[in-house]
Amino acid sequence: MPQTLPQALDSAVVRSWCTLALEALGREREEIDAINVYPVADGDTGTNLYLTVESAAQAVEAVFAAIETPEFADTVRAMAHGALIGARGNSGTILSQLLRGMSEVLAEGRDGHHLATALRRASGSAREAVAHPVEGTILSVAAGAAGAAGDACAAGDEDVVAVARAAYAGARAALEATPAQLAVLERAGVVDAGGRGLVTMLGALVETVTGEAPARGPRAPRAAAPVPEPCADAGPAYEVIYLLEADDTAVARLRDRLDALGDSLVVVGGDGLWNVHVHVDDAGAAVEAGVEAGRPHRIRITHFGTSGTGAAPEERAGRAVVAVLPGEGLARLCAEAGATTVLARPGEPPASGELVDAIRRAHAREVVLLPNDAALRHTAAAAAEQARAEGVRVALVPTRAAVQGIAALAVHEPERRFDEDVVAMTAAAGATRYGELAVAEHQSFTSAGVCQAGDVLGLIDGDVAVIGQDVATIAETVLDRMLSAGGELVTLVVADDAPAELAAHLEAHVRETHLAVDTVTYPGGPGAPLLLIGVE
Repeated sequence: MPQTLPQALDSAVVRSWCTLALEALGREREEIDAINVYPVADGDTGTNLYLTVESAAQAVEAVFAAIETPEFADTVRAMAHGALIGARGNSGTILSQLLRGMSEVLAEGRDGHHLATALRRASGSAREAVAHPVEGTILSVAAGAAGAAGDACAAGDEDVVAVARAAYAGARAALEATPAQLAVLERAGVVDAGGRGLVTMLGALVETVTGEAPARGPRAPRAAAPVPEPCADAGPAYEVIYLLEADDTAVARLRDRLDALGDSLVVVGGDGLWNVHVHVDDAGAAVEAGVEAGRPHRIRITHFGTSGTGAAPEERAGRAVVAVLPGEGLARLCAEAGATTVLARPGEPPASGELVDAIRRAHAREVVLLPNDAALRHTAAAAAEQARAEGVRVALVPTRAAVQGIAALAVHEPERRFDEDVVAMTAAAGATRYGELAVAEHQSFTSAGVCQAGDVLGLIDGDVAVIGQDVATIAETVLDRMLSAGGELVTLVVADDAPAELAAHLEAHVRETHLAVDTVTYPGGPGAPLLLIGVE
């Protein structure tokens, strides 16, 4: 029976597109990395596009996890938002704006005409986001796709399949033209890497709506010569990326300031949340500009390997620890102990790309990765696998809570053999029971009974053990149950919004009721869970 092709897009199509695009970019990542010569020959465009789409796909999956059949507008907006918060590199940041532009139109209509209009909006908004647009890049490929899709509609081919095929063909033609538009591509004998990634994305869209992968056709020789390495006069030394919460007026001023500091400036987003990307020599000044404009977070600074003064690359350290922490106080604490940290904000678990970035920032030959959350185990495993492919020896210690990560970090000794250090850290984490206090957001069934919105929940090893109203009483109950099996050290991590006397009250309770048990207390800072408890 012949397949019925869709006449309009829906949430399932968007979900499948994200899945197929991620799979396709995964297959072609290394090939795209290999032809990355502009704007910096750092060989990571394919990886950055993959990580950007991974974040978009995760956001779409989260929508489906919450609602069995989500509204189409919610799904496309989730895709765009996921790409925005997970955008990596110059091309990934531009891709996130392309998806945002598409979502703005597709939220209003799902047929082929709207798809063509969405591609045109995407191309225009992405070009506006780049401070100094250059032809022969992903922007040219996006324009080629939009133009071909518009021509198809003008000729009467307004169904989704026809428009998607036309967009893919237009993008491919534009991609083949990029070497003639940009001299650095012509010298290297390659097409634009970012544009190549966009063609892959549109090919996945064609496969989604037709059920068949489009024929790629004959390909010109690519990367016959080695990709040039960055050199002393190649441009700024650092890539700086961060999410920024700020209003439009502040962002306009920020654009002017960053444009004066460096190049490859791309600022995408809107509605109070932006993704900022720039290449600069003074990374601190770029971050400071963000602080003045609003609230920057998820700050990533990447050294291109050589600075503008021709300084030699920094030697890799022997061993490092990378830890995911819920709360700025814990992140500072672990950073002071020598760890490279990734901040996990409420409702925003880090994607594998953020963990890979942190492993790169650690700049070590050996890395111990502490996810500190059971839900992040698979994400951390994917990041570890990618880092291993880049030549880093990575061991994943499956810590399920931040207090287990603190216990592991406390016994970390970089002078030991790597395997011995990992075993010691794993043993310390495994010997630490963990508890948590949280406030229920809505009515639900738990292992301790039904809770109502606003109830205080006491969790032990991830399961709800007690429900009540008073924070101190619930905390005491959780502590007593955890210590009933014995313990030598209690670790308390207290959030900024916890009751003022909670830490002192619990310390006194332990002294009075559990002799010979020591207590240590740390501030969780903003964004941390109400109370974390560890018992070793």
